[in-house]
Amino acid sequence: MTAPVGRLPRRRSTALVGAATVALATAQLAPSVTAVPAVRRRLFPRLAGTGGPGRIALTFDDGPDPESTPRFLDMLAEHRVRATFFLLGAMLARSPRLAGEIAAGGHEVAVHGWAHRNLLRRGPLATYRDLARARALVEATSGLTPRFFRPPYGVLTGPALVASARLGLAPVLWTCWGRDWTATASADSVFDTVTAGLAGGGTVLLHDADCAAAPGAWRASLAALPRLLAECRSRGWTVGPLGEHRDPA
Repeated sequence: MTAPVGRLPRRRSTALVGAATVALATAQLAPSVTAVPAVRRRLFPRLAGTGGPGRIALTFDDGPDPESTPRFLDMLAEHRVRATFFLLGAMLARSPRLAGEIAAGGHEVAVHGWAHRNLLRRGPLATYRDLARARALVEATSGLTPRFFRPPYGVLTGPALVASARLGLAPVLWTCWGRDWTATASADSVFDTVTAGLAGGGTVLLHDADCAAAPGAWRASLAALPRLLAECRSRGWTVGPLGEHRDPA
């Protein structure tokens, strides 16, 4: 007996639905493998933020925060170093003037999303709206056009890659971090953790706010910063924002 015209046999229909479900799940989850540092450094060096061997890109996530971000700006100005700040839309909406202060210091602004939520839990439309809303606010408050995007927790998804491409944002993660979000973080622990994986051409991730960290955890990064900058100078590396790291003059 043949199936009615326009209808598939039940087993075939179920198989197609199953295959489509697997394909969608793969598209959503596959990019998240780049959250593993060893994988992205080896297979996706540009995504990891690898640049010229004589440079280090200094980046900060999770701000801006009126209590902490100005202190980082003052410290960077004292050492005549510029950096890239990956801003959260929700944080920026509370303190929009800080985007202008970051830009006035010669720093680069970038997009960290609207809220610090794992994008694995968000579908294509919600992901696009999240990034578009954050990008628009970053540009409006800073007067600068952001070039880069870093997802919360460093977890990329298929929809995030599509959305960032539509918005003209290049995803960039990091090659080393300071684990500066914990309650036990100290200036020494941040410095030791960063420098354990630091090499010429690397991108350093620190945090200038504690909205997704232990309260006051940013103080450890701030205290470690002068020593970290001195270490980079001693090794002959130029520290600066991602844009110059990716496109050196």
